[in-house]
Amino acid sequence: MTTLLYTADGAADDDLAEALRGCARGERAGLQRLYDRLAPKMTGVALRMLRRRDLADEVVHDTFLRIWEKADSFDAARGKPTSWAFAILRNTALNVLRGEGRMDLVADYEAIEPASEEADAETLVMALSEASALRRCLDRLEPARRRAILLAYMRGLTHGELAGRLGVPLGTAKAWIRRSLLTLRECMT
Repeated sequence: MTTLLYTADGAADDDLAEALRGCARGERAGLQRLYDRLAPKMTGVALRMLRRRDLADEVVHDTFLRIWEKADSFDAARGKPTSWAFAILRNTALNVLRGEGRMDLVADYEAIEPASEEADAETLVMALSEASALRRCLDRLEPARRRAILLAYMRGLTHGELAGRLGVPLGTAKAWIRRSLLTLRECMT
């Protein structure tokens, strides 16, 4: 049934738009149709964003609550029902990633990370030869930004995981990575 999400004829979109209109009228059957059609794909998207099943399930649940509450604001002239619903999912997941007091996003990684990432990040820099251009360029970065780059590229942490680990907002973690990469690129050329 999920293949209907991508039909060219728009029948699936019409069905979903009708389900949203049903939700706006308070019809639970409309919500059930939306859930049956969208929940599996939404769970997959949420899992890719959050990397934890329990949080993904929570975000999908919250997304359907918001869809139910805001169904009357859907306007088919402005976009497809799937785009509207997945925008709600994305925003809900991003709120969880940014969320105040939601540092538990990275709790699963504590057991596999070194006792001190600060020492580990410095050990990684020290492992580079003294003459290494990369080491010289990394040494020019502020310690917090150097740590963010090393955790992202040596440990594979996502922006959300970095934000949680470093205790900074998601936008700050993204900006640190972007600016640090630009600084490194300039330094290496």
